[in-house]
Amino acid sequence: MIPRLTGRLPRGTRPSPAGFDRRLIAPMVLGSVLNPVNSSMIAVALVPIGAAFGATPAETVWLVSALYLATAVGQPVIGRFVDMYGPRRLYLIATALVGAAGLLGALAPSLGALIAARVLLGFGTSAAYPAAMRLTRAEAERTGRDSPAGVLAVLAVAAQTVVVIGPSLGGLLISTGGWRAVFAVNVPLSVACLVLGALRLPRAEHLPGAERKKTAGPRSVDLPGMLLFAVTLVSLMLFLMDPRPAHWYLPALSAAAAVGFAARELRLPDPFVDLRVLGGNIPLLATYLRQFLGYATAYCFLYGYTQWLEESRGLSAATAGLALLPLSVAALTASALTGRREAVRSKLVVGALAQLAGCVALLLVDAGSPVWVLLALGAVLGVPQGLIGLASQNALYRQADPARIASAAGLLRTFTYLGALGASAATAAFFPHRADTAGLHGLALFMLAGSVLLLATTLPDRSLNRLGPRATS
Repeated sequence: MIPRLTGRLPRGTRPSPAGFDRRLIAPMVLGSVLNPVNSSMIAVALVPIGAAFGATPAETVWLVSALYLATAVGQPVIGRFVDMYGPRRLYLIATALVGAAGLLGALAPSLGALIAARVLLGFGTSAAYPAAMRLTRAEAERTGRDSPAGVLAVLAVAAQTVVVIGPSLGGLLISTGGWRAVFAVNVPLSVACLVLGALRLPRAEHLPGAERKKTAGPRSVDLPGMLLFAVTLVSLMLFLMDPRPAHWYLPALSAAAAVGFAARELRLPDPFVDLRVLGGNIPLLATYLRQFLGYATAYCFLYGYTQWLEESRGLSAATAGLALLPLSVAALTASALTGRREAVRSKLVVGALAQLAGCVALLLVDAGSPVWVLLALGAVLGVPQGLIGLASQNALYRQADPARIASAAGLLRTFTYLGALGASAATAAFFPHRADTAGLHGLALFMLAGSVLLLATTLPDRSLNRLGPRATS
């Protein structure tokens, strides 16, 4: 039968396209870039904020760490709520928090209030990416076309792009409206997300049948489990941020909380993290490990190499930033060219080999190396940045339990931030006083070890060969 063009749809519904609903892409992408843009914009605001409040660099660095801590905990926790209650509701609540955080930061009377705004930003920016992964899974079920590589590539490329332009955007905002504009810009971004989300994201009752049943499943919220998970993670991350013998109690607290968390989750019928399923999903655990290894190396280069360029090579901060431009261009190019093909194993192998080559080349660099060598090194290490994260995202989409795809995606982001904090600790260890060439070479050996482990966990993993589109119903 051919439907009449003048007929009305039932209230609250809309016609569904045969392919992926492209109306979802704008709210998915805009919401997903809120976290990376706030992570990168703050870099150029730390000095003027310190001057405004008379704060030392050791104090203003909490503006960075607070977002990392809140996001690392918030992504899987809010992801679980997305799995339980649907993406639309959590997306709208969380992006409203982003606007509130932006307003708090714009009016903050003290550094403490700014740190609180960054924590709120961390939680507020934690819903969009898990929601996007959940919506992608729902669209695959609705259309019966389980090949979302192009959509996942758009998410990855958008995040990488805003990381690149974040410092420039932050500098422009500060030059026009002062450092408070870096916070205030979140208000219009939040409004845009709320409008797009309200107009375009489907309500839970309008999700495809199987997705709706899963979303409307058991509504028991494992709050004690979430709290134990948060204590485990925050204690570990605080230690990684400042690893010294005097802080021995932090890893001890983390280990104790982890034991309590595992004991609780294993006996609950509907836990926050289903350790029984996760423990039996070795390929997914390997994906988390590879995400950690890949990003630990990437952030070691980003933190350590930049400091070395300024302190040993004698470049200004602006020139050092330009020297990293080939890294950003290479990462974006690698993602854009390979995004439409999943090819998870190939991307991981090529990415690991590129990291190995870049780390070996880093061992040969010194203060007298020509500029073209420094630029080429950045380009080589930009390739794995464009491949590894994209490959891990595609692998997770295939490996995770569809009913828990959002919380699984949140955990993937958590391992990214653990890698970043591990890199920060390594950089501090190899550069105890200043970023000299000997320390850079030591850091390169550390990165080389991580790259070898990345390759070693990829080559024998035959499950990667079986990842690809499968039929959905």
